[in-house]
Amino acid sequence: MSDRLTNRPIAASDIAAAFSLLSRLPVPVDHALAGQRAAQAVWAYPLVGAALGALAGLVALVALALGVGSGISAALALAALVLATGAMHEDGLADCADGLGGGRDRQRRLEIMHDSRIGAYGAAALMLALIARWSGIETLIEGDRLFWSLVAVGATSRLPMVLALFLISPARSDGLSASLGLPPPPSVAAAVALAASIGLLCVGWSVFPLLFWTLLAPLPLFWLAGKRIGGQTGDVLGGAEQLAEIAALAVLHGTAP
Repeated sequence: MSDRLTNRPIAASDIAAAFSLLSRLPVPVDHALAGQRAAQAVWAYPLVGAALGALAGLVALVALALGVGSGISAALALAALVLATGAMHEDGLADCADGLGGGRDRQRRLEIMHDSRIGAYGAAALMLALIARWSGIETLIEGDRLFWSLVAVGATSRLPMVLALFLISPARSDGLSASLGLPPPPSVAAAVALAASIGLLCVGWSVFPLLFWTLLAPLPLFWLAGKRIGGQTGDVLGGAEQLAEIAALAVLHGTAP
């Protein structure tokens, strides 16, 4: 494997690497190369999100075509997202709520976030997030603008993770986010351009409030994580995606078709 390929800011293989990290979809991937290009591959995160949004939208549309009501169709779309990602972002949100909300000091908070068990804060946060996302998806169904909206939501909601990896130091040296490394600026710029382009194609000029609120919504979590554990972790990134997704659904609910 040449150093030229390893150091290139964008490569076609990054798409498979991003899918293997952010989803459970059966995508063939060279794991050795993916590990070496983990930092550069962040440019493809919005592409993965767009594909997951398209999958959820397709599931809901099939359900609707079969005569299933909007509420159940929204639940099926949400279930598709959870299954396709292995609930990794939901798990991150719950761990953040438990650790940042309940730990007495930095070390204990990190221990709680690393624990696979869920506590009261985590269960409450997870329940509220699922309700909010379900409500947003059902609203899109009722407004007859489901599919392309979910594609845009999927693409833009992955962008805060990329920016956090670039701008915020890892809270620990042995976590998932630390293992990814610092993304190079060209890869980060490509992720921003890709998310904005997908959003523009899918929802038109609504992409601008969409991007604004998608990037704004996770800021309180990033601030709290910096104050309480000294940086970001994989759980913080997952929690940020959930907050961004909820904000994106709320924005599209409030904008005209």
